[in-house]
Amino acid sequence: MADTSKTPNIVFILTDQQRFDTIAAAGFDHMVTPNLDRMVREGVCFSNMYVTSPSCAPSRASLFTGLYPHTNGVFRNDERWTHSWVRQLADAGYRCVNVGKMHTSPFEEPFGFHERHVVENKDRATDRLPFYLDTWDKAFWTHGLEKPSRVTYRRREDYRERLGAFTWELPEHLHSDNFVPELAAMWLDRYQGKEPFFLQIGIPGPHPPYDPTKEYLDLYDGRPLPMPVIDRDAIDRQPSALKKLREQHLSVDHDAVVHLQNPSDEQLRRQREHYFANVSMIDNQVGKLIEALERRGVLDETIIIFTSDHGDCLNDHGHSQKWTMYEQSVRVPAVVWSPKGVDRGRRVDDLVSLFDFGPTILELAGLSVPRWMEARSLMPYLQGEEVTPRQFVYCEHAGDRILSGTEFMTMIRDSRYKLVHFVENDEGQLFDLQEDPLEINDLWNDQDHQGIKQGLITEILKWRIRSDLKTQGWTQAIASEIGVHTPGGTSRNAR
Repeated sequence: MADTSKTPNIVFILTDQQRFDTIAAAGFDHMVTPNLDRMVREGVCFSNMYVTSPSCAPSRASLFTGLYPHTNGVFRNDERWTHSWVRQLADAGYRCVNVGKMHTSPFEEPFGFHERHVVENKDRATDRLPFYLDTWDKAFWTHGLEKPSRVTYRRREDYRERLGAFTWELPEHLHSDNFVPELAAMWLDRYQGKEPFFLQIGIPGPHPPYDPTKEYLDLYDGRPLPMPVIDRDAIDRQPSALKKLREQHLSVDHDAVVHLQNPSDEQLRRQREHYFANVSMIDNQVGKLIEALERRGVLDETIIIFTSDHGDCLNDHGHSQKWTMYEQSVRVPAVVWSPKGVDRGRRVDDLVSLFDFGPTILELAGLSVPRWMEARSLMPYLQGEEVTPRQFVYCEHAGDRILSGTEFMTMIRDSRYKLVHFVENDEGQLFDLQEDPLEINDLWNDQDHQGIKQGLITEILKWRIRSDLKTQGWTQAIASEIGVHTPGGTSRNAR
């Protein structure tokens, strides 16, 4: 067991579907985020943080294992998880608590946590999703209220015009993005244990429905906002898999978002006002969590990490939500802050990957990182050291019920170029992000860029081969940990 007398508390705040351009101090002054701004100014901000998969469960399973989806086997939502590195923290003497969304499968398996107070997606009102009553559902039931969802919003006459943007009209404390962090603050106020803690707070927003309270929506009334990147010719040239994805969103109101072929500027602005206001609501709760740590008397011994599982296109490139490899879908905000525990006021522009927080958290806790873990620790950045940066970041997603136009999609990005590969045909995407940061000019078929294209495809092949070498033996190690027999391996009883 590690010596926990000097190890920090770790508060890991993970929002759902928050795109990279949502913190004012990170360079996006259309936002109102005073608490996150403080964290950026006083902590370490990662400006090029990329997810390993552009949807909830694959991204989170990758984050909590330190393995790519193609290694841990969680390619889609609702596919079963095997383990998480949280167990190492628990075994080392940390009190491990999850409040809110993790999107594990099964929903309430411990996965190393001592306590789980689970809140899942804002809107699960569809027969396509597994039945489950979470902590938030029960809170609505005890209040005698009906939880908002696509079922309730469909009763509105203007439902099909709103692009998923609605103003919260029920008690403010019942909004998921208030309910979850305030429940976490209650835990900080009431838990009597003295051991270090790992508190994972999964805030369900700003995932749709985009439903801030009026107080925060008013902050964006008349405020200059970036409008969507919409180039009709570029949309028409998108690979067939992305065209089919767009058709899927146009035909199904996923998460109470009715996606439209040609929304008006007014509709697009309203959608963004609601989304950004939802982020400002979350920012206010971050401030309240810092206050709760101060009340407990542990703020100086605590490290706070703030990030998200993936982004949201908000009609950029004609797309709804995620499942694409555009920047708005795969790039997220990421800040690490502590009064004493990390470098102050550092901006990191190197390419980093969301699952790198796994080994980082283990090292913060004084623990060793399993040799088979594919993620790389961010500790040198937090300590102000020089770092040899990643040359590439990768992202992947298997075909599913929504991304039905491809068997498998892979992204590779270096400091200049991004390539997206589809396994079943010769289509793809190639963008020069230095010359074309808005990703409008697809160079996939451009003759002058065929060498770059083939070079990046070759790098994907090398990555997958090295991935197998790096992770050799991880299945036996995890099977032993959770008490599963494998050929030639040993096992012990699961905890």
